[in-house]
Amino acid sequence: MNIDQFNDLEAIRQLKARYFRIMDTQQFDEWPVLFTEDVTALYEGAPRASDDLPTEIEIIGRDALVAGVKGLMTGAQSIHQGYMPEIELTSATTAHGVWSMYDQVRLPTCIFEGWGHYHEDYVKLDDGWKIKKIHLTRLHIEENWR
Repeated sequence: MNIDQFNDLEAIRQLKARYFRIMDTQQFDEWPVLFTEDVTALYEGAPRASDDLPTEIEIIGRDALVAGVKGLMTGAQSIHQGYMPEIELTSATTAHGVWSMYDQVRLPTCIFEGWGHYHEDYVKLDDGWKIKKIHLTRLHIEENWR
């Protein structure tokens, strides 16, 4: 591994850390810079405000992703943890990563906990690494309705 590849891996780790921190601190004005304009996201076992809403959410596009997550998180508190990343540089400007994860989302109507994995694709643009594709799979979820 050369120094450029090492720096790319670290930049991707920092990107994912910002993803979690900005979501948990609800600084959604800063969130768009983490994604490509055409980002796609599929969240399996997603937190939801009501038990009659779907547990799988698919979102296409940066603006829709930011608006959707911001809407869900209004009035909520969250803790997201990502760890044990498996990151593969697939070219000089692309990469794939798998992150083990845990989250707790305290919505006004439900306390949600989930365990699983983020499967992501990244691209390196002129202004740095961006998330291009998110697929969150769940191993287990717990919903405690209030």
